[in-house]
Amino acid sequence: MTSIPRPSRRHLLVGGVVGALALAATAVLPSTDAMAATGCAVTYTTNSWQGGFTATAAIQNLGNPVNGWTLGFTFPNSGQRVTQGWSATFQQSGSAVTAQSLSYNGALATGARTTIGFNGSWTTANPAPTAFTLNGTTCTGGTSPTSAPPTTTPPPTTPPPTTGTTPVAINGQLRVCGVNLCNQYGRPIQLRGMSTHGLQWFARCYHDASLDALADDWQADLLRISMYVQEQGYETNPTGFTNQVNTLVDKATARGMYALIDFHTLTPGDPMYNLERAKTFFAAVSARNASKNNVIYEITNEPNGVSWSTIRAYAKQVIPIIRANDPDAVVIVGTRGWSSLGVSEGGNSDEVANNPVRASNIMYAFHFYAASHRDNYRTEVQRAAARIPLFVTEFGTVTYSGDGAVDTASSTAWLDLLDRLKISYANWTYSDASEGSAAFKPGTCNGGTYAGTTVLTDSGNFMRNRIRTPDNFPTS
Repeated sequence: MTSIPRPSRRHLLVGGVVGALALAATAVLPSTDAMAATGCAVTYTTNSWQGGFTATAAIQNLGNPVNGWTLGFTFPNSGQRVTQGWSATFQQSGSAVTAQSLSYNGALATGARTTIGFNGSWTTANPAPTAFTLNGTTCTGGTSPTSAPPTTTPPPTTPPPTTGTTPVAINGQLRVCGVNLCNQYGRPIQLRGMSTHGLQWFARCYHDASLDALADDWQADLLRISMYVQEQGYETNPTGFTNQVNTLVDKATARGMYALIDFHTLTPGDPMYNLERAKTFFAAVSARNASKNNVIYEITNEPNGVSWSTIRAYAKQVIPIIRANDPDAVVIVGTRGWSSLGVSEGGNSDEVANNPVRASNIMYAFHFYAASHRDNYRTEVQRAAARIPLFVTEFGTVTYSGDGAVDTASSTAWLDLLDRLKISYANWTYSDASEGSAAFKPGTCNGGTYAGTTVLTDSGNFMRNRIRTPDNFPTS
């Protein structure tokens, strides 16, 4: 796909003594524990790269119940700084740091746990803090290693029958098996849903009423959260856009939909341009959402003008950041030529199949616009799908500009192919943009009606009809 003018188109404690953590760029560093006799226990885990790191602190109250808490600790190195935090309000004076509870996690009963996290920077070294306090009580005692739950619990070989009816309730934690996306029962599935437009332009379209319509009226399985990095996006306000993404993840979770976090790079097309931003962003969102089983990460939207080897090198540096916090999530890697498997730049999927990213639970993105990309693209997708796992994280029913009339014949041919191959997809876009690819008529997001067909464009009606057909989610 080509670059389009804007704004048109486009997720325990163990016994032992807290020790210093050796620094290693892009390495996952071990947990350290500060343990409490009568007050508290803290497990501090960090993942570091050159000049930056992410850290989480799992707090357990071992004393009397509290309603509001402050965690205190001191960085061993004067060059360590908190740059962005979540699930607490962080303050730093010199090397001393405090993290104050928020309204939703301030009440901790005896034995209760909560987890907070932050991104940080460092200059000469990044050792772990060696002592913690909770409401002034030093965390120096412990609990039995056998009494604390593991950080992650692997799914059972045969999961119990589901009792819910939402896509997430039925399918649970997804994983890649062979060339397919599979559910908790190890059965191939297809997710069908919609992509937001740029959050900087269309935030008004993504609130409870519109997302209720997507989950209930459209019966969608998936919300792709499209966060532009440039074009007045993330680079202008990293904290604000990170919070916006996390809020939409929560809203998708509440409705039983999968949330696909899209690091929407387009111009420039070299993902390495945003490497440090990607590390910071994915460290934050993966730590924040690690406990969820419905989050998928798309680490670069549409690489263009660069080789597959460059895209692969970028993936090799970003994926460990996610894996440090969320080892089980599916990660989607963009492909050459605006995520066309290289077809739009004269290539094909051989370069990916012959030199894949060496990591588990990895899929590869493919994008198309039905009125512009036809038989030769479909032929390549069918050929590639036999060798590598594909996820259509973005497509339109119109031209690659995001505008024009719906090409019903080509769109139908595409979706029939994706259905047959069980390739998941997100359509561009769940918005009221003044363009043919938008699902809603202009002005819809200024009102309160989103369900039904009267507010939909031709593209919206076409996609709603396709997505509303029954899902095939096998459980045995």
